[in-house]
Amino acid sequence: MPPQAKQNLMDQLRSAIESSDERFITDEKLLPERELSELMGVGRRAIRDALNELEGEGLLFRKQGLGTFVREVGPKSTSLKSLTNRTSPHDIIEVRLEIEPVLARLAATRATPNDIDQMKLFVRRAAQATSPREYEQWDSAFHTKIAESVRNTMFWGVFRLINSVRKEQHWVSSRTRVFTRGVSEEMVRQHDAIVAAIAARDSQAAEEAMRAHIATAGARISQSIVDAT
Repeated sequence: MPPQAKQNLMDQLRSAIESSDERFITDEKLLPERELSELMGVGRRAIRDALNELEGEGLLFRKQGLGTFVREVGPKSTSLKSLTNRTSPHDIIEVRLEIEPVLARLAATRATPNDIDQMKLFVRRAAQATSPREYEQWDSAFHTKIAESVRNTMFWGVFRLINSVRKEQHWVSSRTRVFTRGVSEEMVRQHDAIVAAIAARDSQAAEEAMRAHIATAGARISQSIVDAT
């Protein structure tokens, strides 16, 4: 694996571990190498080598016959919890509407064919989801892959902050309340439109499709909050 590709893989795995990304980790256990290989679009040898390095850094440990686990690295940031507690649904949707359409526009010119293949895979997995948690997992994977494909460190940092807030329990609960088969099908159709525009290298269409998608998601979450009061 070329040095830059290896560094990108290590960065993605470190980020997943630090944020307890549910695409990669369930109950502190890392996905098996085969699933990680498919999810990240690289060979199993590359995954194995990366995990060995991360184990050497103290981020992971192995239990014979049980798998690879994330080592506890300390409590979540107090500042993040404070931010989460002070953030309203309107706040987060407003920020996502400013950031994610731009990410989609840039992805249309920067995403590699492998990035696009992974986006399509995550859209298919979301379409096959049978529970709110499963849909959330693949929806998050899709949006994260778009952000990763832009390959801009500052945008990636902002996206990770937004995503960290969205992964807090009360945010997850607010989204799962609106999960129905009809809603998930609508969201997946919008995902299809986004990835089709990115694959066609149509920056404007990708930006517009993402803006429509975030606006729809925001409207549904806002309505669910009104209905719950």
